[in-house]
Formats: sequence, structure tokens, C-alpha cells
Amino acid sequence: NLRITEVAIPILMARVLTYPERVSYYNIEKLRQCIRNGPHKHPGANFILQPDGTKLHLKYCDRRIAARDLKYGCIVERHLEDGDIVLFNRQPSLHRMSIMSHRARIMPWRTLRFNESVCNPYNADFDGDEMNLHVPQTEEARTEALMLMGVQNNLCTPKNGEILVASTQDFLTSSFLITRKDSFYDRSSFTLLCSYLGDAMENIDLPTPALIKPIELWTGKQLFSVLVRPNAFTKVYLNLGVREKICTKKCALTVEDKTSEAVHDAMCPNDGFVYFRNSELLSGQVGKKTLGNGNNEGMFSVLIRDYNSHAAASCMNRLAKFSARFIGNHGFSIGVDDVQPGESLNEKKGKTIGEGYQECHELIAQYSKGALKPQPGCSRAQTLEARISGVLNKLRDTAGDHCMSTLHWRNSPLIMSQCGSKGSPINISQMVVCVGQQSVGGRRAPNGFIDRTLPHFPINSKTPAAKGFVANSFYTGLTATEFFFHTMGGREGLVDTAVKTAETGYMSRRLMKGLEDLSVFYDQTVRNASGGIVQFVYGDDGMDPVKMEGKGGNPLNLDQLFMKVMATCPQRGHETLSPEAISQMLNDKLSEQDPSAGGCSDRFKELLTKFVGNRIKMLRNTRRALHLDEDHVGRKDSSIEECVAANISGIAAKQLQVFLDTCLSRYHSKIIEAGASIGAIGAQSIGEPGTQMTLKTFHFAGVASMNVTLGVPRIKEIINAAKKISTPIITAELLSGQDESFGVKVKRCIEKVVLGEVAAAIKIVLKSSQPNLVVKLDMQRIEAQGYEGINADSVQLSIINYPKLKLKSQHVRVIDEAKLRIYPDGTDRSKLQFELHNLKSMLPKVIVKVNMTRYVFFGVPLLGCC
Repeated sequence: NLRITEVAIPILMARVLTYPERVSYYNIEKLRQCIRNGPHKHPGANFILQPDGTKLHLKYCDRRIAARDLKYGCIVERHLEDGDIVLFNRQPSLHRMSIMSHRARIMPWRTLRFNESVCNPYNADFDGDEMNLHVPQTEEARTEALMLMGVQNNLCTPKNGEILVASTQDFLTSSFLITRKDSFYDRSSFTLLCSYLGDAMENIDLPTPALIKPIELWTGKQLFSVLVRPNAFTKVYLNLGVREKICTKKCALTVEDKTSEAVHDAMCPNDGFVYFRNSELLSGQVGKKTLGNGNNEGMFSVLIRDYNSHAAASCMNRLAKFSARFIGNHGFSIGVDDVQPGESLNEKKGKTIGEGYQECHELIAQYSKGALKPQPGCSRAQTLEARISGVLNKLRDTAGDHCMSTLHWRNSPLIMSQCGSKGSPINISQMVVCVGQQSVGGRRAPNGFIDRTLPHFPINSKTPAAKGFVANSFYTGLTATEFFFHTMGGREGLVDTAVKTAETGYMSRRLMKGLEDLSVFYDQTVRNASGGIVQFVYGDDGMDPVKMEGKGGNPLNLDQLFMKVMATCPQRGHETLSPEAISQMLNDKLSEQDPSAGGCSDRFKELLTKFVGNRIKMLRNTRRALHLDEDHVGRKDSSIEECVAANISGIAAKQLQVFLDTCLSRYHSKIIEAGASIGAIGAQSIGEPGTQMTLKTFHFAGVASMNVTLGVPRIKEIINAAKKISTPIITAELLSGQDESFGVKVKRCIEKVVLGEVAAAIKIVLKSSQPNLVVKLDMQRIEAQGYEGINADSVQLSIINYPKLKLKSQHVRVIDEAKLRIYPDGTDRSKLQFELHNLKSMLPKVIVKVNMTRYVFFGVPLLGCC
């Protein structure tokens, strides 16, 4: 029942938190009653402050006398009551929407409550979160809190203009179910559902029923249309086209997307294209793309842009009330039978996993025989890992596709995944079919024991099961080894979260301290506190990010705006313009805009010209398809073809005039206001997403098989302007760019070579009086690959200089040109076995030539990583 602008406060808190209200002619009787109630009865009062400065505690005085003697000008510290302005905050306060102002609603019990739509800006959930409440103590403070910090004025994030206060979880599920194509309601059911969405204070106009005979029936889509525009007095005309998650890939949104196989977007067989025209829902099951947060193309974003935040908030309130009641009566639950796989699915799973395992075993066999061809920039071992990882990831995806195709449309996890309220297809496939590969540090499970992950597997085992692939599902249960690998992956996530909190917190603090004094001045420049110019135009375009509509930082979503103009300004009674007339009208309008005199920028003119050019192209194509003259447009009533062409892609003069005027006025309204503290906004816009980033360095297998620094470590390097970065990459173009043999020759000169690539064998010898390791070089391979200067002497020097081994010259002896003997540096014979195995595992990593980490030859460019 709470609006998005309200917060429910327990009576216990309301008796402690007070507001100093000055006595006047209009409120003296109310305040007298508060004084009579005293500090222990709500609504009451705790203190009276007299004009002479004396303070009266109502707990220790005769409250009837105090109420009788109350005079104008006294200040009564009364209890918090319904409608008071309060500040609501949840730590950590990562961005400015972590503290907003709400209106109080005093309610029983002992918890703070608010509308779930406002969870996102606070990053709050209802599992024991603690929040803070502050009461502004003056009228000025209340006004500032309401205007600057009010929820209704902070629906969008200043980071990128995406909506943040929006429907979530059960609200999305409820809306998804109600707008199914097979949802029909008779008059009594429909009017009952309509009563859910209001507060008994506004009229609701019933639409014409979708079915008349044999009984009047209304659809769920009509109910949603009523929710958006309940009556004729609500002047909200929503025009919107959104592709939901369930929309098939063969649908095309624009003319350019269409192929021979594409169907019209509104004809999606899954009913996945949501289309509103003048606030009437014509097609589509609404879900997260339409109602949720994280986008600027949804229903609430369009309402804010086309009307105001009040229209969006009112619609959000109606949706929250309606959804909570509907799903409570309709019922929605999840049980074990929802994740129980059928016989056919189990057979498909067994066959898919069997084929995948067989492919992995074949790759391992090729590797063991030395027949596996390395990928560009990878060793044979890295190639094997990349190939196996690819097979296993494909395995999980294939099993997941089988799972999703066999689930019934009433399956609760499937519904939640499709509407975007919770979960994903991967979560469902893990519960039903197969958990999949567990990764640690972006790779398969590493060896924790001597050359194996666990003692349960043979030494040097690289099979899927031995390296962390979980073939079971959560329904069937995990084996002991699978459970261990699963906990390895989970532990990494926990440690990552704990460590990155401190990292990103410190980074946010430094950013905020460095940028806090930057603001926009009246000449559109960005300056610091001492007046020094930091940027001549904010963001190089002077636009306010919170008001951006289009993708890629474009100020307007021209497609959506054109759709609105065409719907709200029909061309009936107006003749269609010719392509030449459209171009002339556009040029005349844009010629009036001078950027130096406060007009729109040249970039915006280019965007507008390109958009109108596409509409002209569409008009020409339509007329050509109907065998009409492309350049000369006749009257609509002159022929059927002219009428069809006008209805499909024609533009009337009035429509184009309204469209261009709206574009220009909206552009000017999006210019950043002078005085905006853009430094603080910029700092929090980097710091807040930083907490969502990962702390680890990812490993990308395949052609670019190298460790790439991403996430928090990379952003730290950028902000710190690190002189030495973790993974530098050099791209060089060869002089002889078309000669591949020349590229291979350059590669051999600069690429790093490790001992494992040029050693025929590394064996442990225990028979002699002093156990040692024998390294035999593969001279034929060294010669075939063209590695110059690699022999036993150079390898001996490389081993001695390798810091991790800590060996000296007396420990490494050259037997002949291709053979070396290495003695461990230790006198404790009880640890000798472990030292030998440790040496054997580390020797293949010794760099014997150059120090270039990775090289990939792409035919023309040369990519290297130092």
C-alpha cells in the first residue's frame, strides 16, 4: 500500500523522532491535542519551547495546563506524523541515491518498510538490512530535501540516465502473467482487478470488451492499458516499442535489420515484442525490459521524458499495488517438481555429456602423443586447456538448451527467468540438468597436490571430472569431488568480495577528494574552486547525463520520439510531403540553429539529418514497391496506391513540424545546468560500479591466449597512471606485411621460449648416490623451429638465473651439448623427494630465450605481450 515516495515508520520510532513546529492560528488546536497526549501516546509531543527560551518537558508537567497556556510563537516538538519529510539512507552510501527523502507513514510493529520498487538505488533487500532515518528540523531543510533528494526527482541515475527506481521481482512476474495472450476475464473479475490498482480516489473507465459473444471478456493486456491510463482525464499517451527477453531473434526492429527470414517485430510468435500506442498495449508480454531498471528505453523512462516524473511515479504506484494483490490471489510458488527432469531430458543429457567426454578424451590422447597442433600464440598445454574448456562450455550450453526447450510454460523458474524477475537459463539448467565447469581464477581447477587436483584422481589427469567439471545437477546432488570443486569456485567469490570492498572504497575516496570542487559555470566551462578551467565544455557536448535518452550518449531517442509524434498527431486531412519538401523543411529549421548563439550542436544536426534521411529513404522504397513516382507525391485520394504509401511511410507537414520543434526543445532542456557539481557525480559514477567489478585477472583462452588485466586492477592502473602496467601489449606492423614466412622468422627472433618446449625429457634419477634430475634437450626440434643459440650451456645459464629455483652453478652440470644434470639444493634427505618433484614441475617454466610472453601472427599485424 505504500507509495514509492513513502516509508513506513514504527510508532516506537515516531515517538522518539520529533519535529519542532511553530504554533500559529491554523495548527494551535492540533498541537494542543498533541501536548495533551504527551510523550507516550502517538500523536503526541515531548517538549514545548517558549519564546523566552525556556524548555518544558511534557513528561514532568501538567499537560492540560500546558495545552491551555499554549500561545502563538511557541515551538512544540511533536511526534513524527503522516506526511512528514524524512531522509532515508542505507550504508554503504556509494552514490547520491543512497540517501533520499521520503514521506513518513506511521504504522504499527517494529520495522521500517518501503515500496520494493525503491530497493535498487539503496541496493537493499529484506533479509535483515539496517537503514538510517533522519528528520530535517526546519522548513527550509524540508523543502530542500523534498526538491533535491525526493525519490520522485531521483528516479534516474546521473551516471548514464538509466532508470533506477522501477518494478522488481514479484511485480515483474505478476505483470508477465497478466499480459499473457490467453488471459481473459469476465466483467466481475476484471472490475475486481481494476479495483486493486487504485486507492478508491480516482475514476476508472472500463474499455470495450475484447470479446462480445457468447460472453463479454476482457484481456490481461486491456487491464494493463487501464493501469497506464485509468481514465480519460489522465492525459498520458504512451507510445513505446520494446523487445523483451523472450522475443525471437528472427524479429526485426528496423528496416536495416530485416532479412529474408525476418518477421515483423509485432508478429513475434513468443509475444515478445511489447508495443504501446497511445497508452494501449497492443502486443507483447511485459517484463524487465519494459518495467525494470537498468535501461532508458522502458515504460517508466518514456513517461519521465514525454511527461514528467509524477506520471511515472503514479504509474509505478498503481503497478505495485495491483501486482502485489494479483500475485497473492493468483498464487505463484516453486517446488521440487519444477526442477525434476523428465526421462527424455535425462537421455539427452547422458548422450550429450557422453559425446563431450569422448571429444575431451580424444584431445587428451592427441596431446599425449604430441599430435595436437598448437593454436597461434599458445603452447600445446594451453591449446589443450583452451580446446577442452570450449568443449565443456558448449556442453553445458547444449544441455541447458535441451532443458529450456522441454520445460512446460507454466514452470515457475522458467517464468521468472523469462520475465527477468530472478534467475537466468544457466541457473535453471544447473538446477535441472548439469552444474557445469567450475572455474578458479578464470581457468579449470588447478593442481593442489603433486600434478593432480585431488588424491582421488591419477597423476597428470586432465579429464573433465578431474579438473572441476560437475556433470550432476543440484537436483540429483553432487559427488564428493564435485562438491569440493564447487566450493573452490564459491570460496573465490567470497574472498574476492571481501578484498575488493577495501580496494574500491579507497579508490572512491581518492576520486571524490580529487574531483569534489569541479562544477559547471555559467559560461558552460568546468572549473575548480580556484576558477581554473578543467574543461571548456562539460563532456564536450554540454549535456546532462541524467537526461540522455538514446544509446551511446545520444541526447534523444529519435525513433521513439517519431513514433510518439506519428501517434499523437495523425495525418488525417493533411497531404503527405515529398522527399524534397521534407529535406527543404529540415534544412530551413536547422539553418536557424547557430551553435555559437546557443543553438544545437553540429553533431546533433548530423544525427537529426541522418534520421530524417532514413525516413526519406523508407518513403522512396515504399513508393518504388507500389510502382509510384519516388519524387512526386500525389493526393492521397487520387489512387489506392497513394493512400497505402501515405499510411505506411508518409509524413505530413504538421507532423514534421511538431517532430522538429520537439527535438530542438528537448535538446535545449538537456543542457547541463550551471552550478551542477559534476566532479562529485563523476567520482561516484566510477566508484559505485567499481564495487560490481571483479578483482581477478581473467584468462582468455584461444587466439589471444594471454592474461588480460581487467576490472578493479585495471581501473586502478588507469587512475594511478601506473608507469609499469601488468599486461602491456604491443601491436607492430611488419615491413614485409604480406610475407607469412617473414612473420614466422620475426616470431622466432622475439618470442619467449621455455625449457618445456625444447626439452625432450626431464627425468628424476634415484639410483645414484646423490639423487638428481636429468634434462635432455630436443636438438631436432630446436633446429626445426629455428631457435638459434639454445644449447646445454645457455640452458644452464638460464636455470641458474631463474629466481624461483634459487640454484647456483655447482647445482647444474653440463654433461654434453644436449644433456644437463641438476642436483637439488638441500641436505635434508626426508624432504628430498618433494624437492625433486618441485624442481621437475618448475623446470619446464624456465625461460631459455628472450622474455616476450605471447606472440600472435595475424598475417599483417604482429601482436606481442611483454
